[in-house]
Amino acid sequence: MMEKLFIIKIGGNVVDDAVALESFLKKFAAIEGTKILVHGGGKIATAIGRQLGIEPNYINGRRITDAATIDLVTMVYGGLINKQIVAALQSMHCNAIGLTGADANIILANKRPAKEIDYGFVGDIKNEKVGAESLTVFLNNGLVPVIAPLTHDGNGQLLNTNADTIASTLAVALSKLYDARLIYCFEKKGVLENVDDETSVITLINKEKYQQLLDDKKLADGILPKIENAFAAIDSGVNEVLIGDANDLLQNITENTIGTLIKP
Repeated sequence: MMEKLFIIKIGGNVVDDAVALESFLKKFAAIEGTKILVHGGGKIATAIGRQLGIEPNYINGRRITDAATIDLVTMVYGGLINKQIVAALQSMHCNAIGLTGADANIILANKRPAKEIDYGFVGDIKNEKVGAESLTVFLNNGLVPVIAPLTHDGNGQLLNTNADTIASTLAVALSKLYDARLIYCFEKKGVLENVDDETSVITLINKEKYQQLLDDKKLADGILPKIENAFAAIDSGVNEVLIGDANDLLQNITENTIGTLIKP
């Protein structure tokens, strides 16, 4: 029997809300066993950037990471947010260690090539370059990795990298060593059949159901990348992915989930 591992991704919307974040972290700290937290960046970088005279630049909803911005997000994601989460978890008797992709060479990435749009210092992860063994050293010693959405290129350059993708990539790499469940926490109960009806949670999505939902155009734009990441993880050996409400975390680590479970 492989040991169970939970890789839990929390989005920027929870990171931005001090009350929601504390509530979530208490639930995360209460999970027994082996676990990893991946966190997004939220709006804090934008607010601090404006104080420093760095205006955010978005194209199609994606942040352009120029030289000033990579310094900014390194400070905010890898410093402020990451260490605040680690300190909060320590206060809850969860022995967390804050990391970026550069620490222990966990996640190498390539700078995204400039095509029609130059996203700047944004990283696309090299899947075969994930240091699963380095992470197991922390896990085997009772430490809980808390990973900021930053990677590195191996030549000294840090890269801003999508937290959903980091979580999915880690789940794939670690699924060879653990029975991994990847959990995406956000503000809805799960994937909804009807966007306007919070009770219309689809409890199980397999490949056939996914195709049917696509054909019927039932999936909102915001949820599509999460499901695409989920199936990418499943196709690469992860046993199950769950998309659910951050408030339901302790229920969603059990077999009796109330979010949307995605299985092969």
